[in-house]
Formats: sequence, C-alpha cells, structure tokens
Amino acid sequence: MPTYQYRCTSCGTDLEAVQKFTDPALTDCPECDGDLRKVFSAVGVVFKGSGFYATDSRSTKSATSAPAPAADAKPAAPKPAATAGAAATA
Repeated sequence: MPTYQYRCTSCGTDLEAVQKFTDPALTDCPECDGDLRKVFSAVGVVFKGSGFYATDSRSTKSATSAPAPAADAKPAAPKPAATAGAAATA
C-alpha cells in the first residue's frame, strides 16, 4: 500500500498515512481540525539489474552488424562492366 503525505493548510503540520488506492483522501488535521492537502513530490526510481538498456538484451554480433534492408526495398541495379578490349583500342 502506498504512503501519502499530507500538510495542514492552517497549522502546517505534516502527516503521513498508509492508505489503499481506493481509500478516500484525508481531509481533517488531527492537530487543529484544519483542512489537509496532499503533498506531491518527485519520486526517485532506480532500475537495477540487466535488461534496462538497449544494449543489455542484444548479443555483440547483432549490435555491430548492419541493419537488414526493408522487405519492400528494391535491390540496387548492377553496375555495367567495363570491357577491357574497348579501353585498349581507343
């Protein structure tokens, strides 16, 4: 279950509450009966282990090879061969 942080708008008291996702938000301060508001902050996420980078799941052979041509790509036209006899007679 997640832990939510609340702050009283009247007295500034901070409060943490472990609640289910389906539980209603707390509204009354236990200190002064003022209004509570949820406090949102950045969450630090750390991914540990392999599989989180593009290079982790690839073998070294496929990571260094050239990509395969697309299925609908046309093959390159062959270059015309130069004839040795034509160059020698000119």
